[in-house]
Amino acid sequence: MTKADIVNEISKSTGIDKANVLETIEKFMETVKESLSHGENVYLRGFGSFITKVRSEKPARNISKNTTIIIPEHRIPAFKPAKVFMEEVKDLK
Repeated sequence: MTKADIVNEISKSTGIDKANVLETIEKFMETVKESLSHGENVYLRGFGSFITKVRSEKPARNISKNTTIIIPEHRIPAFKPAKVFMEEVKDLK
């Protein structure tokens, strides 16, 4: 399912104009990105949490040059689904 599919589905089920739905979804995603970039987690009860995880420093190999490089510690965005959400997905067949 793409963003356009989500916009169409919400627009059909609520009767709200597609342009307004798209603007709302864009603003939601922008707000989540801004929050995560400032180190704040986003919690949506019954859906899940958008969090940042810390990846520790580690060595890696550059196979083409046959050298070892160090990848520094860095943060990555992650999504952790809520327990209710996990149960609903698990029960699908």
